[in-house]
Amino acid sequence: MSFALLTDPARPAVEPETGGPAPDRVLSGAPVFTTWNEYESADGKRFAGVWRSTPGSWRIVYDEWEYCEILEGSSAISHADGRRWLVGPGDRFTLEPGFDGVWEVLETTTKRYVVILP
Repeated sequence: MSFALLTDPARPAVEPETGGPAPDRVLSGAPVFTTWNEYESADGKRFAGVWRSTPGSWRIVYDEWEYCEILEGSSAISHADGRRWLVGPGDRFTLEPGFDGVWEVLETTTKRYVVILP
């Protein structure tokens, strides 16, 4: 059994990784992701940390389970069936395997996340 302390999102304790969505998934803009992965399980199937994205939109297809808490900024998440949610600071939600849609960052968005891979 282990314990992992997640730090203040304004001052993450780990070096960030940068990237973005796969080029074939980008729908608008040129979003840049910055990720501070603060926890990874020994089996490589569970992660927790802080993620930030600049504005843009891209197609998302989840095969993992993810819990998100928006810390700053605003985004719109749309399901392929047409439902759409606006999320901002304080909003918490989960995305489950099979979720298919679009993530649109309207204003640079920072979230705390917990991911569980299948």
